[in-house]
Order: sequence, then structure tokens, then C-alpha cells
Amino acid sequence: MREQIDPKELKTLGDILALVLDDQPGQAAGALEKARARARANSVTAGALKNLFVAIAPNPPPAAKPAASRPRAPRAGSAAASEAQAARARISQLTADVNRLDLDLRGASARIEALRSELHLTRQARAEAQAALAATRSLAPRKLLLAMVALCGLLIGVAGTSAVMLSTTRPGYSDPSSTLQ
Repeated sequence: MREQIDPKELKTLGDILALVLDDQPGQAAGALEKARARARANSVTAGALKNLFVAIAPNPPPAAKPAASRPRAPRAGSAAASEAQAARARISQLTADVNRLDLDLRGASARIEALRSELHLTRQARAEAQAALAATRSLAPRKLLLAMVALCGLLIGVAGTSAVMLSTTRPGYSDPSSTLQ
């Protein structure tokens, strides 16, 4: 192992470890895979990495910039993380609401189509009933007229028969068959 640790490599290692320990599982898994790939590429074993931490712990390298001495903000990342988590929860809720409303809309559309179909069938039945009623109403006067003509014909027939019978019989004529008795 080298005596001098490159500050750039140390910063990269620190960034990777910070990401590995981060609360967000996607970034942590990606950083862990990146650290494994870099260790394989540099032929660094787990024991060598452990020895590196042991060497750094008692003698940390000097800070290159005074930026490290600045007071750190009190875990702004946790507030941002909680805001991000709240935003994700809100997005999930809104997505669920959109999906539910979409299902409701589809159900309402299906009900509307069913009601339109039922209305169409009802209109057809109404038109058929009106046609049948109109036909019945138009036949009623004809039936009445036919009945009157038939009655008149019957009366004329009876009157005609009576007239013929009266005209053929003579008032003084008697039937010879009735006198033989």
C-alpha cells in the first residue's frame, strides 16, 4: 500500500461511502456497486480497504481547504428527505386518486351507454305502440261503418223480403190445401 493517500481518492471514497449509508435505497445500491467495481478495477481487497480505514482513523489527512471548518447546517438533508418523502407520498396519493377517478369515469361512461341503449329501445317500443294505436284507431271508424252498412243491408233485405211476400199474396185468395181438411 502507498504511504501517501491521494486526497481526491479519499474524497471519492468518502462520497461513495456517504451514498452507501444514505437513506435512499436506489442511490445506496448504485454507490455500492460503483465501489465494488472500482475495487475490482484497482485490485483492492476487502482487507486492504479495512487497513486503509485503520490507517486513516488515527492520522486523518490534513484538510486541503478551510471549507471543512465552516459550521455545518443542521441536517438539512433530513428535512429535504422528509419533504421528498412527503412529495412521493402525495404523488402516490394523487396517482391513486387519478386511477380511481379513471375507473369511476369508465364506469359512468358504461352506465351512460347502457342508458342510451335503453332509451333507444324505449323510443322504438313507444313508436311501435303509437303505430299500433293509430292503426287501431283508424280501423274503429271503418268497423263502425261496416257494421252500419251490414245492419242497413239486413234491414233492406228484411224489408225487401216482406214487400215481395206481401205483393205475391192476394187478400181474397186462400190456399186450397188448407180448405181440404
